[in-house]
Amino acid sequence: MTNKHRGSCLCGEVKYELSGDFQSFFLCHCTRCQKDTGSAHAANLFAKANTLTWLQGENDVRTYQHLNSMHAKSFCQKCGSALPTIAESIDSVVVPAGSLDTPISMKPTAKIFVSRCANWTKNLDNVPNYEELPEQVKS
Repeated sequence: MTNKHRGSCLCGEVKYELSGDFQSFFLCHCTRCQKDTGSAHAANLFAKANTLTWLQGENDVRTYQHLNSMHAKSFCQKCGSALPTIAESIDSVVVPAGSLDTPISMKPTAKIFVSRCANWTKNLDNVPNYEELPEQVKS
């Protein structure tokens, strides 16, 4: 039986499905991934390129290819959510983990480009955790 993974964008206009298994799951700390996620790192799964099927909204998907690099990002033109990108040079589809609607059992394979990681992401063990938005932000 083939594994099926489904995902979508934030506004729900774009939906996709992947058939098969993921080969790797990287947390990328390069500066390009920091810029295109607006966060400390990207969380991307890699699968063979022929496994992606757009179920809805394919015409709303746009792709930005960074000049002179392999770095590309696909996103919904309506809400800006990150979506899978076909990476022809490595015969893979790069899937933003947060775009998946179905759970994945795979843990990250590795953190990559850690030499470029944002300094504010180090030593976070003592940062408080909250189940929801903290009260001081709500008031």
